[in-house]
Amino acid sequence: MRVSQYAYFALSSTRMSATEITARLRVEPDEVTTRGSRIVDPPRPVAHAWRVVCRTAHLTVDEQIARIVDRLFEHAERIGALAAELDRVEGESGASRLQIVRVYERPDGEEEEDVNPVEGLEKLAGQHQLLGWHLDARALEFLRLTRAELDVDEYAYG
Repeated sequence: MRVSQYAYFALSSTRMSATEITARLRVEPDEVTTRGSRIVDPPRPVAHAWRVVCRTAHLTVDEQIARIVDRLFEHAERIGALAAELDRVEGESGASRLQIVRVYERPDGEEEEDVNPVEGLEKLAGQHQLLGWHLDARALEFLRLTRAELDVDEYAYG
């Protein structure tokens, strides 16, 4: 089995552009999207987005999240304040989110390693080294401070 995965932290808004979000946070994003940049009516994407992304191969989801949290933790309270403002202005929650995306059987994904991780135990097929993950206390505190929702998407390629 092949697995491809990445994680990102995003702030999104239908009213505030990614440029404005950057100016408010004083943190440069890795990626931005502009509301209506692909289709004007109805607007696609539906919102502006500011993202810090980890697409580094061979890392578990825990490690990808840790890289994002390490980069943003000192800004977490400012991010949370802006997320609360965006939620108020937009009239709904969800401006802030930590997104995990995993795709199974993607041709460019990582192949399952045929290595026994623990001496004396047999590794069975389907126990891909990238599967499984957890959130440590620091990541949970980051989610709390930033008012972020956790969204996990898993897809089968094809």
